[in-house]
Amino acid sequence: MILVDGLYHSRSGREVLRDINLRLERGEVLALLGPNGAGKTTLAKHLNGLLKPTRGRVLVDGIDTKSSSVAELSRKVGYVFQEPERMFFTGRVFDEVAFGPGNLGLSEDEIEERVKRALSLVGLEGYEDKKPLSLSGGEMRRLAMACVLAMETDYVILDEPTSDLDGWGFGAVVEIIGKLRGEGKGVLLVTHDVELALEVSDRAVILSNGRVVFEDKPEELLSLDLRDYGLREPLGIRLLRRNSIERTR
Repeated sequence: MILVDGLYHSRSGREVLRDINLRLERGEVLALLGPNGAGKTTLAKHLNGLLKPTRGRVLVDGIDTKSSSVAELSRKVGYVFQEPERMFFTGRVFDEVAFGPGNLGLSEDEIEERVKRALSLVGLEGYEDKKPLSLSGGEMRRLAMACVLAMETDYVILDEPTSDLDGWGFGAVVEIIGKLRGEGKGVLLVTHDVELALEVSDRAVILSNGRVVFEDKPEELLSLDLRDYGLREPLGIRLLRRNSIERTR
């Protein structure tokens, strides 16, 4: 379990996160929702040690992130960044995916098997010799997912996974998240996509101005006026609202 306990984080003298208390179990998908600037990515970066609490603590299976390096935590928590091109530094897709497992001391056969499995899962078979930065935005996001999946960590953070997805699409992300849950992974889904949260998450949290303002089952999101939280309502809800207004005219 990942436990966030009384977390505060300050930057340039300003509190960005305030008294955050959350948990993420293995085999669970937790959707972290909120508008831009709410603090979602800042919170997510605490879960793998990229950021350290100003006050409070984050425990990953009992390990305090304050006393652990990012390299140590990367064996347990994988992070797919919102801007995946920042992750890449090799000249081949295969080498990019193989880099993480190679640092685990695995055999060449095991590394190759992990690379093949990860690329297959994200639909990039046959891309092994392509240059990562020559890929489309959606393909780079899929490659970033493959890099993390090849590490086979216990927890995976997906930061806005449905942006820049070209034709690969929403359904493929849903399928991958379902497979991760089925394998017993804990998934933190950082998103402003309420439809995705409704589709795949077990719990939903809304962050606003660095505070948790909602935490419940995802279907309870439908009882909220999401516009009050800076979130866009799913199309189906907007159509129902429009029809209701028209019937009352």
